[in-house]
Amino acid sequence: MQNHLLQILALFAMETPVSLNAEDIRNEKVKVLKSMMPLQLEDVVVGQYKGHNKGGKSYPGYIDDPTVPKDSVTPTFAAAALFINNARWDGVPFLMKAGKALHTKRAEIRVQFRHVPGNLYKRNFGTDLDKATNELVLRLQPDEAIYLKINNKVPGLGMRLDRSDLNLFYKTRYTREIPDAYERLLLDAIEGERRLFIRSDELDAAWALFTPLLKEIEENKIMPELYPYGSRGPVGAHYLAAKHNVRWGDLSGED
Repeated sequence: MQNHLLQILALFAMETPVSLNAEDIRNEKVKVLKSMMPLQLEDVVVGQYKGHNKGGKSYPGYIDDPTVPKDSVTPTFAAAALFINNARWDGVPFLMKAGKALHTKRAEIRVQFRHVPGNLYKRNFGTDLDKATNELVLRLQPDEAIYLKINNKVPGLGMRLDRSDLNLFYKTRYTREIPDAYERLLLDAIEGERRLFIRSDELDAAWALFTPLLKEIEENKIMPELYPYGSRGPVGAHYLAAKHNVRWGDLSGED
């Protein structure tokens, strides 16, 4: 799953290809992956879901599965902060996470805009970080959408800010059936369209990024942090986001 997210990140961060030819697009993706700085252990959080009771219902943990050893330390969640060492993205943290038994299933990219220096409206934001940054969201699945979360002035004589969405919800805008992601992928495979498929050197570059980290986790016997089934993941993931002065999008109350 992390490799899949890495491919999405490469598509988002790549430079404009010289054409829409599959090889030109994949060349740019490889450049992004090869520009990524080595992953540091302090910028990674791994977790494993545990069982718990909620609303009178019991939810099993990972090691409750009869096919899983009771002493298993296999992670079911990972969060990481990545950096791309090039002129466009220097110093910009890219945070990604993936896991099982989380509170929601979605795949999306969120771009959080930084505060401007000397913001005159800062006192109107207070300490609510959800109202302190504008945010562009590209939701891949489910319910494909592109929307911009902005802070705007509430109409009236006073000075009060509110959070609004400028939303392009594809199912609402377009009445035709939107193919599932795997339907589109199968159609591309049938038609020989290779733009969305991973090339061998692209896969090598992705594993070259993750393999040293995975080896370090195994050698240092890093224990995964437990998190309840159906939660937002380990608490450590929120500390990781705070360390890089960003926040996870699933804290915004959209679920």
